[in-house]
Amino acid sequence: MSESVIVVENLVKRYKELIALDHFNLDIKKGEIFGLLGPNGSGKTTTINCILALLKFDKGSISVFGEEMKPDSYELKSKIGVVMQNVAVFDELTVYENIDYFCGLYISDKKLRKQYVEEAIEFVDLGEFKKFYPKKLSGGLLRRLNIACGIVHKPELIFMDEPTVAVDPQSRNKILEGIVELNKMGATIIYTSHYMEEVEQICTRIAIMDKGKNLAIGTTDELKKMIKRNETISIEVLEIAENIISLIKELPHVYEVTYEEKMLKVLYSGGKHNLIRILDLLKNEGVSFGRVYSERPTLNDVFLEITGKELRD
Repeated sequence: MSESVIVVENLVKRYKELIALDHFNLDIKKGEIFGLLGPNGSGKTTTINCILALLKFDKGSISVFGEEMKPDSYELKSKIGVVMQNVAVFDELTVYENIDYFCGLYISDKKLRKQYVEEAIEFVDLGEFKKFYPKKLSGGLLRRLNIACGIVHKPELIFMDEPTVAVDPQSRNKILEGIVELNKMGATIIYTSHYMEEVEQICTRIAIMDKGKNLAIGTTDELKKMIKRNETISIEVLEIAENIISLIKELPHVYEVTYEEKMLKVLYSGGKHNLIRILDLLKNEGVSFGRVYSERPTLNDVFLEITGKELRD
């Protein structure tokens, strides 16, 4: 097994009567892009702030790179980069000056700092914007500046909290490619996002948390095996009788059938050749149908089944 970069054991954090983290556990290995998912209010931000020693907790332990994390663990914190959801740069400094300032917090050697700043600018492709002030940058460019400021000192561990929120598809793709490249260069990355397709695309392992607890953890494929749904077949049908819907419900592995707005949707808990069976049934019963879709569960399906579909604040 790879060595652990972060180990969280039985973490409890209370805000008066509210239990934000309820005996929460986490073990993140070196070299992972680890997705931390959860609905609003699930405890993700509290977890990150506790790991970074920005919040005191009531019970449990946290170690980073094998050492206890404390507010004054400055040498430990120098190995960490943080890219938070809210853009945190100085409006009165240019792109270059912003990145240079954040680099200077960790790198005192002027020659090395200049090298790191230039490499960070090249990495996020902001070369032609070096003399621009943040207010002149688009949302996507601001996000890339935010990332450059967080990773310029070449940290071994990087926290990325919703780094692609509210950016255009081109900027989002550039940011995701950059995250994968950082990982290839040796960084361990903790990634939070509400864009499930991003997490499914880049994360090696994923934890789904809610109400301060870790509900499920594993690779995307492992998480998909934890839920009931194995396949969804959708068929365009102009008209279908109730007795035929009853026959469909009796097919192997079918656990839910709905028919709304001329769309027949059949959910399966497993099995093979499900599509062949249902199409044969419809043909034998003389039911005309149009387009047919067969879909395997997505990470979004897993997330909703594990955390529920009710709206969160």
